[in-house]
Amino acid sequence: MDTVRRHANDRFTVRQKTALMINRYVVTETLPNGTDGKVLAFAEQKRMSLKEQMTFYTDESKKWVLFTASARQAIDLAAVYDVRDEEGNPVGTFSKKFGASLLRSTWEMDQPGSVASVGRERNRFVAVARRLWGLVPVDFVPFMWPYHFDFTSDGGPVMRVDKKFGLRDRYVVEVSSPTLDLRLAIAQAVALDALQSR
Repeated sequence: MDTVRRHANDRFTVRQKTALMINRYVVTETLPNGTDGKVLAFAEQKRMSLKEQMTFYTDESKKWVLFTASARQAIDLAAVYDVRDEEGNPVGTFSKKFGASLLRSTWEMDQPGSVASVGRERNRFVAVARRLWGLVPVDFVPFMWPYHFDFTSDGGPVMRVDKKFGLRDRYVVEVSSPTLDLRLAIAQAVALDALQSR
């Protein structure tokens, strides 16, 4: 994946595509003027599967796998997800911290030998509102208000994820750590949408 080796302050956008029984996402680089650049990845994840897995391809043709993210356990709210390259070699891991996420969603992202970080919802009031909205018995009315995550390591910024206002899920991601593998960053960013309700 030629997009892995990068410079600091990389930005990309994650957009969810409408589909039945499957989550689909297109990840594009974000150019300095805010427009979309080339496609970095196309992701698919089956809904309601016993053991979660997301597959990331070079594009929507799905001819070439870039990397995968798979849960180690089946039906586990605190499952660890292994991100592996196209040959099965480990890239890093991420997991949702169930206890810490009761009021404000909290994730851990770890790239062995490089960076380990914790990501939390930025606004605790929006986090509570999102949980209350989840109690509304109307599945087809999404929570449209933006919510954001900040990933830090030893107090320093690693990555930020900003959900944009709208009916369709769209996230702008800025990676500030020059050592964070973009494959792990992309997998974590997609998981913030695909696995948020877990």
